[in-house]
Amino acid sequence: MTETENIFLFVPNIIGYGRVILALISFYYMPTHYAVAAWCYITSALLDAFDGHAARYFNQGTKFGAMLDQLTDRAGTMCLLVTLAQFYPDYTFWFQLSMAIDICCHWIYLHTTLLQGKTSHKFVDMSENPIMSIYYTNRKVLFFMCAGNEAFYAALYLLHFTEGPVFVGISLFRAVVYLSAPIAFVKTLLSLLHGYVACINLSIIDVKEREALRKAK
Repeated sequence: MTETENIFLFVPNIIGYGRVILALISFYYMPTHYAVAAWCYITSALLDAFDGHAARYFNQGTKFGAMLDQLTDRAGTMCLLVTLAQFYPDYTFWFQLSMAIDICCHWIYLHTTLLQGKTSHKFVDMSENPIMSIYYTNRKVLFFMCAGNEAFYAALYLLHFTEGPVFVGISLFRAVVYLSAPIAFVKTLLSLLHGYVACINLSIIDVKEREALRKAK
């Protein structure tokens, strides 16, 4: 009788639990202690790269780990945006719009990949969409886009409390906001592309299922 693997104790999943704990600490301190909140949030975000490496190195990639990773990413960004909406009330609508796009497009994309029977949401056939293929197959591009997006929101958060060090007449955090804003905008467009590709793929599934039902009759 073979021993059943305990996927909950796989190395990448343990890293994932650490990300969740750091994120929760960050959420708790976000309104008052920006240094603690920022360090915990940024560390949690950076560990996102390590759990993927661990999954490949130890051959411990799991659907549970992929789902934990996605949920931690989405929940972390959403909670930061909720805080930003409180800090910058004039821009609440744009933060709400960003949250809606991020959640809806990634949810339908991930759900559609499961309906298609794919082993990972990062598996994209080049025939489906070349931009999505580059986004998920080139790790440097993926890291750059995700890091830039997180840097934009994290810098906005820190800017509420302090300008940070000043270089050449501009503060560090303000400079990061200006430099990363275009990346965050493109990342939002990519989220919309996630939703578009998912809708097309979902329609193909619907057509095939309806055709099978007609043949069965």
